[in-house]
Amino acid sequence: MAHTHESNTKRIWLVFGFLSLITIVEVILGIIKPESLYMTNFLRMNLLNWIFIILTLVKAYYIMWAFMHLEGEKANFRWSIVAPLVFLILYLILIILIEGDYIFEVFKNSHYKWMF
Repeated sequence: MAHTHESNTKRIWLVFGFLSLITIVEVILGIIKPESLYMTNFLRMNLLNWIFIILTLVKAYYIMWAFMHLEGEKANFRWSIVAPLVFLILYLILIILIEGDYIFEVFKNSHYKWMF
């Protein structure tokens, strides 16, 4: 019995198309910067930044799903890989928000000048 090799060309193009679509949306939003998203705050950050974070997380999950072949694994194994990464990413976002706001407040309300 010969084992036949199945072509994954269609799947590769679908992954490429999906990731390209999300990237194009991110680039267009970054260039246009819609005022309704840029000037609206949610949890001390504008909605445009939240959209970038969410789209980046979707791309990261899909990259893991497609290129690490997680779609064929059991749910427990998938979550053992994805959950720590989600926790780490959320933790890093929290640190960025807290520290970024702290630095902004220090320079805004003190005699120190912006040096950058």
